[in-house]
Amino acid sequence: MKLVAVFYVLVLVPLCNCRLISIPLRIANAGAPARLYPTPGTSTSSVTASSEVKRKGGQNLALDSQPLGTISFLEMVNNLKGDSGRGYYMELLIGTPPQKLNVLVDTGSSNFAVAGAPDPYVVGYFDSALSSTYQSLGLDVSVRYTQGSWSGELGKDIISISGGPNGSFTVNIATILESDNFFLPDINWQGILGLAYSALAKPSSSVEPFFDSIVREAKIENVFSMQMCGVGVALPPEEKDAVGGSLILGGIEPSLYTGPIWYTPVKEEWYYQVEILKLEVGQQNLNLDCREYNMDKAIVDSGTTLLRLPEKVFIAIVEAITRISPVNSMTV
Repeated sequence: MKLVAVFYVLVLVPLCNCRLISIPLRIANAGAPARLYPTPGTSTSSVTASSEVKRKGGQNLALDSQPLGTISFLEMVNNLKGDSGRGYYMELLIGTPPQKLNVLVDTGSSNFAVAGAPDPYVVGYFDSALSSTYQSLGLDVSVRYTQGSWSGELGKDIISISGGPNGSFTVNIATILESDNFFLPDINWQGILGLAYSALAKPSSSVEPFFDSIVREAKIENVFSMQMCGVGVALPPEEKDAVGGSLILGGIEPSLYTGPIWYTPVKEEWYYQVEILKLEVGQQNLNLDCREYNMDKAIVDSGTTLLRLPEKVFIAIVEAITRISPVNSMTV
């Protein structure tokens, strides 16, 4: 089954706050009627309970399928904070009684994991022994990333999301007992929230990812969207608090974007792997074979503030920037 997705990508403007366009990326069924969400300027930012697809102005308008009342996407706005150079994180309450932790939002992995033991680089950790609702699954789990790795134990517990759908939800959670270069000095998060497909989940794809559990239990649309507002941009001290964004679970908040939403297919359901056909710098096409852009894969990954490129593409971009930039205005 061919799937497409929705994802917000930031267009960085130095010394500015949120300036974004939307490039779609998480799951809508391409075999079903095309889905467009309420356009900016509509009178409501709550999605009314309905599974009906209505036509308006020749376009399909998908309403949220939650059967009980409404969910407010406005309440999810600004639920992310930025850890400069390290990505975006949000607050979760885990266990009974609830323990508050921040987790890095990562579309490049599929496990939900939090520190389960003291670590010199985290200010707190989830103590599963203090949660009356924690259930150990008796499975060891380990995950290796491009940078860093961790190992621990897989279990289940209830969570609630600050600035997310109302209620408590039972999810798979890994407690990190050992790590290598995963937690770093001065980070503001104590875990990671993997939002990719189950194919990447460890120790096996049978482990239901966090978002899949929320979709099933909260009965929201199988769509999320992200707004990212400047992590990694050098902002003056008075604007540091403005770095952040929004993770909208269940759809798209109309006030956070302008213009039409364009969809692109997810080429393979593990990472959010897409196919890049063209790159431009200053409206100049790099004119490389598209195989160069997609070597060995092109993925959308919110867990990093870096743009990783194949060597040939990197060289072409640097040369293009150099050509269009004033003399001595940049250093490479």
